[in-house]
Amino acid sequence: MEMRQVFADVLEDMMACDERVCIIDADLARANGTLRLRERFPERAIDVGVAEANMASVAAGLASYGYIPFITSFAPFATRRICDQLAISVAYAKSNVKIVGTDPGIAAELNGGTHMSFEDLAITRAIPGIVVVEPVDNTQLKQAVRAAAAYEGPVYMRFMRKTQPEVFDESYKFDLFTADVLREGRDVTILATGIMAAKAVAAAEVLVKQGCSVELINVHTLKPLDNKTILNSIAKTKNALTLENHSVIGGLYSAICELTARYLPIKIGRIGAEDIFGQAGKFDELAEVYGFTVEEIVKKVSEIINL
Repeated sequence: MEMRQVFADVLEDMMACDERVCIIDADLARANGTLRLRERFPERAIDVGVAEANMASVAAGLASYGYIPFITSFAPFATRRICDQLAISVAYAKSNVKIVGTDPGIAAELNGGTHMSFEDLAITRAIPGIVVVEPVDNTQLKQAVRAAAAYEGPVYMRFMRKTQPEVFDESYKFDLFTADVLREGRDVTILATGIMAAKAVAAAEVLVKQGCSVELINVHTLKPLDNKTILNSIAKTKNALTLENHSVIGGLYSAICELTARYLPIKIGRIGAEDIFGQAGKFDELAEVYGFTVEEIVKKVSEIINL
């Protein structure tokens, strides 16, 4: 099932159970899978048109009246285009708004560089008071959306619209503020988020066969970080690599370096966009261009621990 369909399904269930939950789109309801919600909830499923700044301001107003508004758009439109509204109308005002950015980074594919948000995590991480989350698959997304709604305060969530490999099974229990240890190991800590988590799982299988003991952590919440889990792991392995579908400036790599520089100085390897704009292409082609592949992960880890 596509992640946008899962998102819409969970949102529909929450809207049926809680009249405070509402959805605000900026002319992309069809693309993001939420169009059908207008038929069942015409008063709480709103389209403001191509007016993303207004979308955020309307949501902040609704939040002030006790609603729990979700605003949705493509990731660059939900962050870069409306940064001032997120900072002032939402975060500064402590508005209980949930911001959803879809198809971040290379997930934008043929929409090209203008739509390829390699900076949305950096923007939202820098704004005080916003929790920043990136679910990796449908199982985690289902629980993360509910957790975001239950959390009192602004939350930014980014995810790919289309289908992603499942990392978790139905026994999984999501904790908004606790990172997921997917595999325990001794030689290196791989810290992944978003679409890179499934690739990290595959790379870890290869590395284990090569004799490398990999500790794999899914960092689903980039702000605030689960400092304890991350620091304990890196202190044990003494080697670390970050994986993200985002610029290495301001995203997961930056967050981990900020943490380790303060508490556990260590050199951190990285895979992410290297201070560059996006470009048009198919998903797998773009993964090759930016090094978001299992092969590149294996190569980087081998370099770090000198396999």
